[in-house]
Amino acid sequence: MRHFLVMTAFAVVAAVVFGTVAKDTNRDRLVYGLKVFLEFLLIGLVLSWILYFLPF
Repeated sequence: MRHFLVMTAFAVVAAVVFGTVAKDTNRDRLVYGLKVFLEFLLIGLVLSWILYFLPF
């Protein structure tokens, strides 16, 4: 559970930074920030699911 919380915190910070510097209007910043946040979470969950089945 701790890894998921750290991943979520990183996604929030990255989304805020990317949303702030990438777009011009507030609405565009919010939409882009939410998109980046969801993409970080989705990619992280997919990668963790794939890596779970690899034997190390």
